[in-house]
Amino acid sequence: MIVVSAQPQSEPLAATALQPQLAPQWHVVVLNDPVNLMSYVVMIFKKVFGWSEAKARVHMLEVHERGRSLLWTGAREPAEAYVFTLQQWHLTAVLEAA
Repeated sequence: MIVVSAQPQSEPLAATALQPQLAPQWHVVVLNDPVNLMSYVVMIFKKVFGWSEAKARVHMLEVHERGRSLLWTGAREPAEAYVFTLQQWHLTAVLEAA
């Protein structure tokens, strides 16, 4: 006598489970501090981000007047590298989830 066991049928995966998820974005933010000169901050922005004098000055003034400036948004690893580099130049930089 042959006994055949019934195999349970598996449900196909939902279409949403197969869709790729985008990696979360991160912000590099510089906060105002009473220590660094404005010209120094402009110089650092130009060095680290490769910005023009005008763009670096706009962000420096935003830090000075508003207390913070969003400098860059992207993947976590490069964002962490930017924050670390800015901190090495003695700027108050933080990483924030977008």
